[in-house]
Amino acid sequence: MKTNKLAYIVLSAWLCVGCNDFLDTESYTKKNVSNFPATVEDADQMVTGIYSCLNKFSEDPSSGFYIAPELASDDCFGGGSTGRSDNQAYDHLMRVKDTQQDNLWATCYMGIYRANLALENLDRVKGWETEEAADRAKAEVYFLRAYFYFTLSQMFGEVPLVLSTVAQNLPKSPAYETYAQIASDLRMAISLFPSERYDAVASGHATKWAAEALQARVFLFYTGYYEKDTLPLTDGGKVTKEEVIADLEDCIEHSGHDLESDFRNLWPYSNVETAKDYSYARENSLSWAGDGNKETVFAIKFSNLADWNVTTGYANNFCLYRGLTSPNGGESSYPFGQGWGVGPVNPQLWTEWEAEEPNDLRREASILDISKELPDFNPESFRNWMEATGYWQKKYVPINAHDLNGNAVLYSSLLFGTKNDFQLGNTQDLVIIRFADVLLMHSELTETNNGMTRVRNRAGLPEIPYSLAALKKERRYELAFEGLRWFDLMRWHDAADALEKQVGAPIIALEKPAAMKDFGVGYRKRYEQTGGFWQIPKVQIDLSNGVLEQNAGWTTQDCEYMGW
Repeated sequence: MKTNKLAYIVLSAWLCVGCNDFLDTESYTKKNVSNFPATVEDADQMVTGIYSCLNKFSEDPSSGFYIAPELASDDCFGGGSTGRSDNQAYDHLMRVKDTQQDNLWATCYMGIYRANLALENLDRVKGWETEEAADRAKAEVYFLRAYFYFTLSQMFGEVPLVLSTVAQNLPKSPAYETYAQIASDLRMAISLFPSERYDAVASGHATKWAAEALQARVFLFYTGYYEKDTLPLTDGGKVTKEEVIADLEDCIEHSGHDLESDFRNLWPYSNVETAKDYSYARENSLSWAGDGNKETVFAIKFSNLADWNVTTGYANNFCLYRGLTSPNGGESSYPFGQGWGVGPVNPQLWTEWEAEEPNDLRREASILDISKELPDFNPESFRNWMEATGYWQKKYVPINAHDLNGNAVLYSSLLFGTKNDFQLGNTQDLVIIRFADVLLMHSELTETNNGMTRVRNRAGLPEIPYSLAALKKERRYELAFEGLRWFDLMRWHDAADALEKQVGAPIIALEKPAAMKDFGVGYRKRYEQTGGFWQIPKVQIDLSNGVLEQNAGWTTQDCEYMGW
């Protein structure tokens, strides 16, 4: 359950030099790099300030590492109303405005700046109880800087590599330089983190195991997409596949992480307040494992105190964006709450999954078949929807429960005391690395079925021999809607074929049956033009006075989405 939630702390005071007291030449009331950090408490605030940037991703979810890749993948369509054409543009690797990735870019570099500031100043801190405690703080900073750079690199390809707080106007760095820094930061984090069980660490904090798992993800993407054999390091060395495997095995054997016994208990629709009135959860005797469960290797935490005053932190607005659109959210869609209607599920996924794995419980655990589960669903919802399908993902959506008066309210308002506000009350962790992914990465790297078999057995499926084709299907089904599919398609060089296959899929557009279609030059050509990477925010290019160049595929009319 939610424990030890990271506080959202505004640390702009790091950068502020306060007005001097009337007779003093030194300010004792403002934090600046001359007097901060000095104590362990200061160091904790500094590290927490870096974590808070993860929470800030939720300020504008459509501008981000989760929504855009999900909509671009073959698992989901853009969806939303006629007024959400930006999401339909993501589905087609196009744009409707120059600002679609502004928040993602700015937030990542804010996190990187704070990480650089911490690394420049943490050695000044006095009073650590043990050397291990000081090392842990540095390890978290290295991990977070690596995570922000990997997020930027997956989304934008080549980006400026900023390793100092000194103001600089930098061009893009070659991919191998950025990945060398990411890998070196992760190697440093792995060496500094203590080898303590995950449940000895406050929920939301990175661990040695998270660093080992992230290293494997970085290795697979870099070596796959760029067709390399090893991951470079800044000192001229390299990280080999054998080293990545050894670190993954360390995580598997010593972290304490494991699979939850029932896949369906990973998702909040199985929480105790909801399950008693949700037939799917009740009939399957489901019981939510909660946020921070043993399968969560690393996750972004969200505030239980979210309000329109952002100093208290952000709610999980990724759930808000992906919830069923108004006027649903009441009894007709119980327990699924109201949201913005973004990301309906491609019906081809539903039918292919059923044909290939008819006994896989994960299909109905992950996808809502509206016609089956919600017979009273309000058809008026489709009036302004685009690219609707009648299928919805169930992992990251608002979830309701009944209060003592029988009213449908957000489950988090009953369990955690959050506001019963569909825009402020979603607190579910966004899981970045799940232990099932660790097992599947191990199978892919070793070309064995050991991890894959554990994942399949948990879903009630038999062991099958390892093959890359089988591994690809297993990742698609186990990790559906968790923000990984797009990057898997990119690194396997399967994206163009998968995207083109969507053409002709049945949808509903403005209440009428329709079929998914290509726009502009089409899916395949857009992928070939962009390489799967997104536009760099125009404001950043303008501010650089041309030093920073726009990504390929985003400077011609081909990138402009004109709508249905």
